[in-house]
Amino acid sequence: MPAGFDDAAAGGSHRAPIWRDAGLSVVAVDELEYPGFCRVVWNGHVKEMTDLPPADRARVMDAVWQVELAQREVMRPEKVNLASFGNMTPHVHWHVIPRYLDDAHFPNPTWAVAQRAAAPEVLAARRALLPQLHAAIVRRLGGA
Repeated sequence: MPAGFDDAAAGGSHRAPIWRDAGLSVVAVDELEYPGFCRVVWNGHVKEMTDLPPADRARVMDAVWQVELAQREVMRPEKVNLASFGNMTPHVHWHVIPRYLDDAHFPNPTWAVAQRAAAPEVLAARRALLPQLHAAIVRRLGGA
Protein backbone atom coordinates (compact mmCIF):
# COMPACT_ATOMS: atom_id res chain seq x y z
CA MET A 1 0.00 0.00 0.00
CA PRO A 2 1.24 3.53 -0.66
CA ALA A 3 3.27 5.25 2.05
CA GLY A 4 1.16 6.84 4.76
CA PHE A 5 -2.12 5.35 3.48
CA ASP A 6 -4.26 3.88 6.26
CA ASP A 7 -6.36 1.25 4.52
CA ALA A 8 -8.66 0.51 7.45
CA ALA A 9 -9.37 4.19 8.08
CA ALA A 10 -10.13 4.62 4.37
CA GLY A 11 -13.06 2.28 4.79
CA GLY A 12 -12.01 -1.09 3.56
CA SER A 13 -9.36 -3.57 2.72
CA HIS A 14 -7.53 -3.62 -0.57
CA ARG A 15 -6.34 -6.55 -2.57
CA ALA A 16 -3.03 -6.32 -4.38
CA PRO A 17 -2.83 -3.28 -6.66
CA ILE A 18 -4.47 -3.71 -10.05
CA TRP A 19 -1.95 -1.28 -11.53
CA ARG A 20 0.94 0.73 -10.14
CA ASP A 21 3.67 3.04 -11.31
CA ALA A 22 6.09 5.33 -9.49
CA GLY A 23 3.40 7.90 -8.71
CA LEU A 24 0.04 6.13 -8.54
CA SER A 25 -1.68 2.91 -7.59
CA VAL A 26 -5.12 1.63 -8.55
CA VAL A 27 -6.44 -0.83 -6.02
CA ALA A 28 -9.55 -2.97 -5.86
CA VAL A 29 -11.56 -2.34 -2.71
CA ASP A 30 -12.88 -5.48 -1.05
CA GLU A 31 -16.45 -4.23 -0.62
CA LEU A 32 -18.94 -7.09 -0.91
CA GLU A 33 -21.91 -4.93 -1.99
CA TYR A 34 -19.90 -2.99 -4.59
CA PRO A 35 -17.90 -5.22 -6.96
CA GLY A 36 -15.67 -3.05 -9.10
CA PHE A 37 -15.14 -0.35 -6.44
CA CYS A 38 -11.61 0.99 -6.92
CA ARG A 39 -9.36 3.59 -5.36
CA VAL A 40 -6.81 5.67 -7.20
CA VAL A 41 -4.10 6.46 -4.65
CA TRP A 42 -1.12 8.78 -4.91
CA ASN A 43 1.85 6.70 -3.71
CA GLY A 44 3.67 9.44 -1.81
CA HIS A 45 2.13 10.89 1.32
CA VAL A 46 0.35 14.05 0.19
CA LYS A 47 -2.61 15.47 2.11
CA GLU A 48 -4.40 17.59 -0.52
CA MET A 49 -4.66 17.58 -4.32
CA THR A 50 -3.38 21.16 -4.34
CA ASP A 51 -0.21 20.00 -2.57
CA LEU A 52 0.69 18.22 -5.82
CA PRO A 53 2.25 20.07 -8.75
CA PRO A 54 -0.27 20.73 -11.55
CA ALA A 55 1.14 17.97 -13.79
CA ASP A 56 0.74 15.39 -10.99
CA ARG A 57 -2.81 16.59 -10.27
CA ALA A 58 -3.59 16.00 -13.94
CA ARG A 59 -2.05 12.49 -13.74
CA VAL A 60 -4.24 11.62 -10.75
CA MET A 61 -7.40 12.83 -12.45
CA ASP A 62 -6.57 11.12 -15.73
CA ALA A 63 -6.16 7.85 -13.82
CA VAL A 64 -9.54 8.42 -12.12
CA TRP A 65 -11.18 9.01 -15.51
CA GLN A 66 -9.52 5.94 -17.04
CA VAL A 67 -10.78 3.76 -14.16
CA GLU A 68 -14.26 5.24 -14.62
CA LEU A 69 -14.14 4.50 -18.36
CA ALA A 70 -13.05 0.91 -17.68
CA GLN A 71 -15.91 0.47 -15.19
CA ARG A 72 -18.43 1.84 -17.68
CA GLU A 73 -17.07 -0.38 -20.45
CA VAL A 74 -16.99 -3.62 -18.45
CA MET A 75 -19.41 -3.25 -15.55
CA ARG A 76 -22.10 -1.17 -17.32
CA PRO A 77 -23.24 0.73 -14.20
CA GLU A 78 -26.14 3.14 -14.12
CA LYS A 79 -23.80 5.78 -12.66
CA VAL A 80 -20.22 6.07 -11.43
CA ASN A 81 -19.59 7.93 -8.18
CA LEU A 82 -16.30 9.76 -7.74
CA ALA A 83 -15.30 10.96 -4.30
CA SER A 84 -12.26 12.32 -2.52
CA PHE A 85 -12.72 12.81 1.21
CA GLY A 86 -9.60 12.02 3.19
CA ASN A 87 -11.05 12.95 6.58
CA MET A 88 -10.10 9.61 8.12
CA THR A 89 -7.10 9.10 5.83
CA PRO A 90 -5.49 12.46 5.00
CA HIS A 91 -3.79 11.11 1.90
CA VAL A 92 -4.65 11.89 -1.74
CA HIS A 93 -6.94 9.13 -2.98
CA TRP A 94 -10.13 8.94 -5.05
CA HIS A 95 -12.98 6.48 -4.70
CA VAL A 96 -14.38 5.27 -8.04
CA ILE A 97 -17.61 3.36 -7.37
CA PRO A 98 -19.87 1.78 -10.00
CA ARG A 99 -23.52 2.25 -8.98
CA TYR A 100 -26.67 0.43 -10.06
CA LEU A 101 -30.39 1.02 -9.69
CA ASP A 102 -30.59 -2.22 -7.67
CA ASP A 103 -27.55 -1.67 -5.43
CA ALA A 104 -28.10 -1.59 -1.69
CA HIS A 105 -28.05 2.20 -1.34
CA PHE A 106 -29.07 3.67 -4.72
CA PRO A 107 -29.78 6.53 -5.24
CA ASN A 108 -28.21 7.51 -1.91
CA PRO A 109 -24.48 7.48 -1.13
CA THR A 110 -22.90 4.13 -0.29
CA TRP A 111 -22.46 5.17 3.36
CA ALA A 112 -26.17 5.98 3.82
CA VAL A 113 -28.79 3.63 5.23
CA ALA A 114 -29.34 0.68 2.90
CA GLN A 115 -32.52 0.88 0.83
CA ARG A 116 -32.65 -2.81 -0.09
CA ALA A 117 -30.60 -5.98 -0.17
CA ALA A 118 -28.81 -6.50 -3.45
CA ALA A 119 -29.61 -9.89 -5.00
CA PRO A 120 -26.77 -12.37 -4.37
CA GLU A 121 -26.89 -13.68 -7.95
CA VAL A 122 -26.58 -10.14 -9.32
CA LEU A 123 -23.58 -9.43 -7.10
CA ALA A 124 -22.02 -12.75 -8.17
CA ALA A 125 -22.47 -11.84 -11.84
CA ARG A 126 -20.82 -8.47 -11.22
CA ARG A 127 -17.94 -10.09 -9.31
CA ALA A 128 -17.43 -12.42 -12.28
CA LEU A 129 -16.59 -9.33 -14.36
CA LEU A 130 -13.72 -8.25 -12.12
CA PRO A 131 -10.93 -9.96 -14.11
CA GLN A 132 -12.15 -8.14 -17.24
CA LEU A 133 -12.37 -4.87 -15.33
CA HIS A 134 -8.85 -5.21 -13.97
CA ALA A 135 -7.51 -6.02 -17.44
CA ALA A 136 -9.31 -2.99 -18.89
CA ILE A 137 -7.79 -0.73 -16.23
CA VAL A 138 -4.30 -2.03 -16.97
CA ARG A 139 -4.87 -1.61 -20.71
CA ARG A 140 -6.14 1.98 -20.28
CA LEU A 141 -3.32 3.03 -17.94
CA GLY A 142 -0.59 1.16 -19.76
CA GLY A 143 1.31 -1.84 -18.59
CA ALA A 144 1.31 -5.59 -18.69
